Amino acid sequence: MRIKNYILVLFLVVFQFKSLAQEQKMSENDIVAFKQSVAIVSKKIKTLSTDFVQYKHLDFLSKDIETSGKMIFKEPNLLLWQYKKPYSYSIVFKNGKILINDEGKKSAVDIGNSKLFGKINKLIVGSVSGDLFDDKEFSISYFKNKDQNITKFIPKDATLKKYIKQIELTFDKVDATVVQVKLLESSADFTRIVLKNKVINGKVDETSFTN
Repeated sequence: MRIKNYILVLFLVVFQFKSLAQEQKMSENDIVAFKQSVAIVSKKIKTLSTDFVQYKHLDFLSKDIETSGKMIFKEPNLLLWQYKKPYSYSIVFKNGKILINDEGKKSAVDIGNSKLFGKINKLIVGSVSGDLFDDKEFSISYFKNKDQNITKFIPKDATLKKYIKQIELTFDKVDATVVQVKLLESSADFTRIVLKNKVINGKVDETSFTN
């Protein structure tokens, strides 16, 4: 039994070392080049639509809660976040408001009346477009692995920090767009959103944002 335990511990240590080795901190030159590439791509994005799969990790559950849907963005700040499975729920950010449709039950929140909602709106739009490198709002660190660049944002605002401990954006090295968003909460819980089947600058129907 002791031998088996030793082998297990050795395997975990080796695996952890390998995982750490795969993610390296960027050099100053890497950071400059990375931010430039993202800025160039972000300026070219007029519309973006993508499917997504969201994994909600709750510390007391053995399995993550999985949901999926579609996200549509149109500059400068129109955004639809639509959950399709296992339930129907959509959020539209439009004209300074958040429009919610919960399986037919509709409501609206005025972003202008809430500093927190304003920051969340800016955060979500920035996460989609990649335009989120604001040192005044976040403490930012930069990492890379073989295929991706990872940025980690810690909010400086005390109110926002109560809800979000850290944001991680993962960028594809080839097209410099976001492929994963991870939100770490103040507890051990987190939300991981994987974006796939992206279409950049395709035609977007305005009715998508009516909700």
